[in-house]
Amino acid sequence: MSAGYDVERIRKDFPILERRVAGDLPLVYLDSANTSQKPQAVIDAIDEHYRWHNANVARAMHVLGSEATEGFELGRTKVAELIGAPARDEVIFTKNASEALNLVARVLGDAGRINADTDVVITEMEHHSNIVPWQQVTERTGATLRWFGITDDGRLDLTDLDELITERTAVVSLTWVSNMLGTINPLDVVIARAKAVGALVVVDASQAVPQLPVNVAALGADFVAFTGHKMVGPTGIGVLWGRYDLLAELPPFLGGGEMIETVTMARSTFAKPPHRFEAGTPPIAQAVGLGAAVDYLTAIGLNNVAAHEQEITGYALGALQEIDGLAIVGPREAKDRGGAISFTLDGVHPHDVAQLVDSRGVAVRAGHHCAKPAHQRFGVQSTTRASFYLYTTTDEIDALVEALHFTKKYFGA
Repeated sequence: MSAGYDVERIRKDFPILERRVAGDLPLVYLDSANTSQKPQAVIDAIDEHYRWHNANVARAMHVLGSEATEGFELGRTKVAELIGAPARDEVIFTKNASEALNLVARVLGDAGRINADTDVVITEMEHHSNIVPWQQVTERTGATLRWFGITDDGRLDLTDLDELITERTAVVSLTWVSNMLGTINPLDVVIARAKAVGALVVVDASQAVPQLPVNVAALGADFVAFTGHKMVGPTGIGVLWGRYDLLAELPPFLGGGEMIETVTMARSTFAKPPHRFEAGTPPIAQAVGLGAAVDYLTAIGLNNVAAHEQEITGYALGALQEIDGLAIVGPREAKDRGGAISFTLDGVHPHDVAQLVDSRGVAVRAGHHCAKPAHQRFGVQSTTRASFYLYTTTDEIDALVEALHFTKKYFGA
């Protein structure tokens, strides 16, 4: 980590972290894999847009319309630069990562890229957003859905790589960083195999873009999806990056305003990417806010964010494994791991764990985290998950540990 990384200074940028909860205890926010908190710079950017520049984009010729369009498209440019996209027109704004993944699955099916003679390959550790759309498109087209398993230590099981990804494979879609297990997957190995057989690769980077340096041009994938609200940006906006040559040959996802070239009563023709895939009024203020979030992360440096994330995750893994009866579901060391730790506590339901630690001011998540198949793989219905980000401190991990000991004592566990 950079010697200049000052987590206490960074925390001052996030107004909500000053809150007192649970009878005047300091808020300990350990649910950033669910949604990150927002710095003042993002809040201010959205406020300024609505106060001074609010208008629809690409429609009005007046000054407000020009300013709104400029702010919206500047957000696109900043995102493209953050992820190393070769062209800004490869960045499509959606309402979230789920919509981005649905978009890809739907249009690949509509284009005939996925059909009864092909396979789609996913993994057992996916978020539901990267399972359900592929189930739907394979059911609709007659394609076969296949998947990688998970090893006992929470890693992607690549032992049958060559048997799963074959000449029949049309698409391989997988998460970069698991939202439940925290695992960072070896994308290079999977992408190389997919490209060897001519398959397209879709990456769910919702947990990766917020905490890792990303360069889509070097990654080798064909599509990358992520969301704004996990990277200190606003809710209501997601991103789909795709290779322009592919986007240009694919049909639209939704029909309506702005995605058209021309419309007659008999037929319509469609705009070039990215607007072909952005029907209707887009998330304008959210794009402005996401641009501010990109500026904020860029100023800190994603290399520094990644180093802090690894350091705090390593500290948490060590501290949690010292609690009797606590079992981590997923990798137990910080190597090739993101900042989300799911665990069970003997004799206490995860929902009760979350409620009791919340009474001590500590916010964590409990449930299946939209990853039911991964939970089934490990024989648990649900887990408690603590997740960290650029503003998390070791003191907050200590507060979690203390709250877990309180929980154990309360339940006699």
